[in-house]
Amino acid sequence: MTRPEQFAFPTFESPADERLHLKQRLAAGFRLFGRFGFDEGVAGHITARDPERPDHFWVNPFGMSFKQIRASDLVLCNHDGDVVEGDWPVNRAAFAIHSRVHAARPDIVAAAHSHSKYGRAFSSLGRRLDPITQDSCAFFDDHDVFDDFTGVVNETSEGDRIAGALGKHKAAILQNHGLLTVGTSVDAAVWWFITMERTCEVQLAAMAAGTPKVISPEIAALTYEQIGNDVVGMFQFHPLWTWITAQEPDLLD
Repeated sequence: MTRPEQFAFPTFESPADERLHLKQRLAAGFRLFGRFGFDEGVAGHITARDPERPDHFWVNPFGMSFKQIRASDLVLCNHDGDVVEGDWPVNRAAFAIHSRVHAARPDIVAAAHSHSKYGRAFSSLGRRLDPITQDSCAFFDDHDVFDDFTGVVNETSEGDRIAGALGKHKAAILQNHGLLTVGTSVDAAVWWFITMERTCEVQLAAMAAGTPKVISPEIAALTYEQIGNDVVGMFQFHPLWTWITAQEPDLLD
């Protein structure tokens, strides 16, 4: 898959413009998560690194429904866990995981984690995804398993271990917990989560029906080169962005 000519990367005249872009994309990500049923009570978070303060990230208000989040509702948190902007508290697990992932991965802008149904189910197997479909090849040799579940993540030391399991990959399966994806844009990080959740669903269905035929490593690697980069992830998010902003334009407020 190549980038269509009409798809342009955003440019910004100021950090304020870039910040607004990030926050609106983040709000759209939460609305999509809500639409797709990725919310589970107060669990789950998507974060975006602030364009001027690399040790600060924007995150959802703790306790607000994904289905209601607007760009103006987002909270700015630093890597010490302090709320710098916003009137809501921050989920302790969001701080413990995302602050360490952002610190370990200066190359990424955004990270997404939620307790989605099929991600949780697949995480209980303690294994990586197999390249059994074209779409699953987006994760070929680009995800790993964090197999050290110790309960709710409240300590940054566990966040460090999660970041270590993630390594340089775009995603990690948190055993007995759920999925984590990252990207060089909010768009990519959100798309990787959405398609990884669906990939878990497809593999669980295929395994329930029989023994899936696995794509050869050579073809899986080739397909990964075609669909597994963040330019493609960013573009895959675009139709979802145009749809959700048309359906729920208040998210931009």
